[in-house]
Amino acid sequence: MRVLLLGGTTEGRELTASLASTGIDLVESVAGRTAEARTGGADRIAGFGGVEGLAAYLRANNVDAVVDATHPFAATMTTHASRACTVTGTPLVRLSRPSWAKRGDAGGWTWVPDHRAAAAAVAEVGASERRRVLLTVGRQPLDAYRALPLVLARVAEVPDGWLERSGWELRLQRGPFDLESELTMLRTERISALVSKDSGGHAAASKLDAAARLGVPVFMVARPAPPRGIDEVASTAAVVEWLEALRPARTRPTA
Repeated sequence: MRVLLLGGTTEGRELTASLASTGIDLVESVAGRTAEARTGGADRIAGFGGVEGLAAYLRANNVDAVVDATHPFAATMTTHASRACTVTGTPLVRLSRPSWAKRGDAGGWTWVPDHRAAAAAVAEVGASERRRVLLTVGRQPLDAYRALPLVLARVAEVPDGWLERSGWELRLQRGPFDLESELTMLRTERISALVSKDSGGHAAASKLDAAARLGVPVFMVARPAPPRGIDEVASTAAVVEWLEALRPARTRPTA
């Protein structure tokens, strides 16, 4: 059984390890937008060329199933995977880490639909106060926040074409971060607003715990809705079960 794993996330790497002894022919593909992704040992590092390109790949390589373990905000890839699998009749499952919307403190956050709305919401709240904002939204959306005067942007890599901006500090750091380090950072940097996106999971949640403890307002960009009809599971174990149920009985290893 040949499975295409759309990875590039912690969950994707965990799934690769979980499937190593199952006898499944796994091909891990990542977009390669970061140095970490490009050096992570994936079998394939490239895009597919849209829906048509992915569908052609599935046919040419006799792919029996696709697992989408991309980031919750990789909406384009998820949509392309859904359409390509529909066209080719290939089973698809989406591994989606649990949303932060289920946290007990999520009701007190300012939820917004996109990054420009987040920037506008922060600017409106801070109209009478010069606020230093902590951005933890990744490097690609930073232009949406360029009008904010005081910003600490935490990113893993420098954005392409980045130009220094007055009042901005670009801090190159790669998580995960523990609670104590996040508390120290929020205090010492005098952070008065945290902007994040609903990536979910546990690895990046310490900043939210720290913000809750210190009373720092949180502005959260909601994750995009998945395509209609797509199967979603919340753990690598559930993906393994899904694949085992899909695998023809004659190909399953004997006890």
